[in-house]
Amino acid sequence: MSDPTSGPDRPRRPTEDRPILTGLVALVGVGIGVGLVLGLVVLIGVRVTGIGGDDVAASTSRDDATMYLPRPERTTASDGPLITLDADPSSSTTPSASPTESESPTESPSPETGINLSAGTTAVAPMEQIDLTGTYPDGEGAVLQVQRFQAGAWADFNVTVVVSNQTFATYVQTSVVGLNRFRMVDTDSGAVSNEVRVRVG
Repeated sequence: MSDPTSGPDRPRRPTEDRPILTGLVALVGVGIGVGLVLGLVVLIGVRVTGIGGDDVAASTSRDDATMYLPRPERTTASDGPLITLDADPSSSTTPSASPTESESPTESPSPETGINLSAGTTAVAPMEQIDLTGTYPDGEGAVLQVQRFQAGAWADFNVTVVVSNQTFATYVQTSVVGLNRFRMVDTDSGAVSNEVRVRVG
């Protein structure tokens, strides 16, 4: 008599016909379970550490506010000549420091069309750079010669600059100690700027 649980006539379980499918279903189930656990861990970690979209947006808006730079705008010309005064006017004893010289018509340009000169500082060490900047509304492309007052007269300094966009900028260096007076002269028209004074020493 044959055993009904063995041999070709015994009944088969459904999982015995598809072992690969059963293995795949088991793997998918395990993967879903692991994914859910990892997702919960990440969610809890985000909540605990305070990392969130609202915080990032708020931080970004604060950063944007602190990094705001205004749009540059063209400034208008000054109403008068730009004169750099000596830091210690009482220490000057030479006649060249008298205010009447700088107020003479030949050295006070028209604020609308003349050469307006300013110096970046009023006192420097010998051979330290002295920045000279200014505007010349009617002098586009003009060549300006730097002059220094010495021995009772204006003498050319070995520096020239070209006017571009109605402005100019250059620098000079000198080892002459004491009060130095500078101005700009248009080499073509002869127009002169106001003078600036810088003490060297």
